[in-house]
Amino acid sequence: MTDAILVMNAGSSSLKFAVHSAVNPDAPPLIRGKITGIGTAPAFEARTAQGDPLPKGGLARPDPALTQAGATTALLRWLDDHDDGVRLIAAGHRVVHGGRDHDRPVRVTQTIMADLAALIPLAPLHQPHNLAAIEAVAEHFPDLPQVACFDTSFHRTQPRLAQIYAIPRALTDTGILSYGFHGLSYDYIAGVLPDHLGALAEGRVIVAHLGNGASMCAMRDRRSVASSMGFTALDGLVMGRRCGALDPGVVLHLIREKGLTATEVEDMLYNRSGLLGVSGLSNDLRVLEASTDPAAAEAVALFAWRAAQELAALAATIGGVDAIVFTAGIGENSAHMRDLICQQLGWMGVVIDDTANAENRVRLSPSGVRIVVLVLPTNEELVVARATQRALSVGLAGA
Repeated sequence: MTDAILVMNAGSSSLKFAVHSAVNPDAPPLIRGKITGIGTAPAFEARTAQGDPLPKGGLARPDPALTQAGATTALLRWLDDHDDGVRLIAAGHRVVHGGRDHDRPVRVTQTIMADLAALIPLAPLHQPHNLAAIEAVAEHFPDLPQVACFDTSFHRTQPRLAQIYAIPRALTDTGILSYGFHGLSYDYIAGVLPDHLGALAEGRVIVAHLGNGASMCAMRDRRSVASSMGFTALDGLVMGRRCGALDPGVVLHLIREKGLTATEVEDMLYNRSGLLGVSGLSNDLRVLEASTDPAAAEAVALFAWRAAQELAALAATIGGVDAIVFTAGIGENSAHMRDLICQQLGWMGVVIDDTANAENRVRLSPSGVRIVVLVLPTNEELVVARATQRALSVGLAGA
């Protein structure tokens, strides 16, 4: 019987999971899979460490009305039927928001759950689903230890000036701060930087996590100094459906002059803006890059414009740039977007090789240039598995 850790990443319409060895979480996952289309047309797939598909069993035809909690329960039942000599001894979860108080993974308790539920308004697209998965696991496996790993934790190393806003101090003291997100991804990239940059890994590095959700992080000594995301995951870059940085006066105008409610504005900025809003076509960059619609081209151009602008601003926080790393779905796969962004950064010495970029090589910059440009795949699940394993080794007091 193999002791294993279940890693879960629950989103609004998907549930990604992996089963890692508890002895060696760095080994390829024993099982990896996902449920997509939750709430509309759910579909399930799972594979072994060798990439072989596993039987779908009771998840062959998931209920179209499946909720996030229901999807988690269905997955746990599937795992019961397909244990293949695996015994779960803990579950680790990606949780988007940990607030001010959580700068490291923690054992889930009722008190912790109450703390995290209070943060739902700051991450409405993610936090409720993260917590629903934890609750579903607790109901199915009441005695199974669970560990919450936070996207915000990595950024708690930022200096105070990077965290505060120019608002009344009393509001800052209540926790209205810049938190930063995608921290599990940045944690992973920071861990592998020495393998690709050597001593330069401790220098001035900007990591661009570009996907349907997108942000950037400026690092020194592989620690977060500043991030494009702030109080919520709505800030910063243009995203698939989110607007990114926006003059707050626009929000006031929409409420006062256009008659929108706060709820309607929230829905528009989180769900109907970004690439989808500008293009009127799709939030999927692949669809937009293939389209001949001028609005699609404008959405793509705006994504690149804002990314280059944000990267240049982050460079000021760390006194320049030694290396740029592209990661996540768009960063790892869109040569066109990387090219657009890097072209706009030529003034600061960013140069990439067209062939290396087209072939998605790890290193895009030619030898001898001042700024190294890399493409590195991220692995948030591995970060969660490692953190959960460490928590087990210290009696689940923390990690």
